Amino acid sequence: MKKSIVIFGIFTSLCGSYQLWSQEEQQLAKVVVNDDLGNVSDEFQEYFFEALKQKGIENYEKAIVALEKCEQLQPQNPVVFFEIAKNHKALENYSLAEENFRKAVNLEPQREAILAEWYDMYMLTSSYEEAISVVKKLVPLENSYNEDLANLYMLSGRYEKALELLDELDKKLGSSSYREKMRRQIYAITNNTTAQINNLEKEISADPENEQNYLNLIYVYSQEGNDEEAFKIAQELLEANPGSTLVHLALYKFHLDRGETEAAVNSMKMVFHSEEIDPDSKYKVLNDFLLFVGDNPEYENDLMEMTQLLSNAEERPELYQELGQYYLRNGSKEEALEYFEKALKQNPDNFELTKSTLLLQIDFNKFEAAAAVSEEALEIFPAQPVLYLLRGVALNALKQYKEAEEILTFGLDFLIDDKKVESDFYAQLALANAGLDNEEKAAEFSRKAELTLKEIN
Repeated sequence: MKKSIVIFGIFTSLCGSYQLWSQEEQQLAKVVVNDDLGNVSDEFQEYFFEALKQKGIENYEKAIVALEKCEQLQPQNPVVFFEIAKNHKALENYSLAEENFRKAVNLEPQREAILAEWYDMYMLTSSYEEAISVVKKLVPLENSYNEDLANLYMLSGRYEKALELLDELDKKLGSSSYREKMRRQIYAITNNTTAQINNLEKEISADPENEQNYLNLIYVYSQEGNDEEAFKIAQELLEANPGSTLVHLALYKFHLDRGETEAAVNSMKMVFHSEEIDPDSKYKVLNDFLLFVGDNPEYENDLMEMTQLLSNAEERPELYQELGQYYLRNGSKEEALEYFEKALKQNPDNFELTKSTLLLQIDFNKFEAAAAVSEEALEIFPAQPVLYLLRGVALNALKQYKEAEEILTFGLDFLIDDKKVESDFYAQLALANAGLDNEEKAAEFSRKAELTLKEIN
């Protein structure tokens, strides 16, 4: 029976957008019901199919009516109670949903799908104590629910129970960033950093080769503003494990704060070369490296080397955009455009990135590229007047005056209270009409451009 509970959920969602079932879908439903429920009457099947159909189109009340007919025909069927519970849950009739979940579980106490849905309802209503009772039933079926249980202990204010369970899980499974984050939340809520420090020092003494305990202690001291102790623990980790690369996630910042630039750069390089450190952490270090090189341009070659390492490992539009901004700030527009174009290929939905790319493409007379980018961008951002303007500029430069005149005229309708951009629109419309030999209109738009500029001054 476990199999078809899952099938029911999938089948119902698949049918959700249809008001009428095809013959083929009805046949599939019959196979599912027969497989799960054994031999049931045609009348039962009819009501059950009706319930699934009504639930699929969100007529939950009608679904419940049909399911109650099923219950009359088979009073001890856990699937029926489960479906009734889900419909009441959708209607936010939580007390009735709870009643039917309980009936289903009494008949099928080890059905994970029912328990999981029941647990989800308690989370929706922030009924943490009730959720704990359900999750305790789920834990024997699936160990991963232990983390849910620890989280529920924390949410319900049973912090000691949560910490005990987290420690138990760490011993069995090893440490995890999720559990460590939960532990830090508990210490923060209870404002008990002393207990956290003592706990971590105890863990380090018991297992001096476990890097994570050192890193956690470094984090706690750093949060407390005790950088000297944090740096001291980082040095202890290096002594215990000279090959550690994770420690450099902390060390590079300490070295930067102390003005130890060579040591800071070496630590950052260790981070980028490490296979243990995840790309997100490396990306955060890169942001610091970009700021550092802005003040210390002699390290730009090192920056490029590390950037290449990171880009080879993972294509990230944020990385290319940050590099583009870095070069733009430093006046290297050509390099900025190269990285903006790379970023835009992966992230065309970024408006600011699109605008920056177009401005530089026009600056470098890459009008065909600007025309292509602006055309795609207007499909994504059809109400952004600056994109119409930039497309008009590119089309004028390509001598496609008719298209330029049309797109600029259309774009003006989206412009609101921006006299500088309005003047630019008129100037480009003057160019387009001059190209079309509409001298009178060209002169008119030139006058409008001048008058609009005068209004600004």
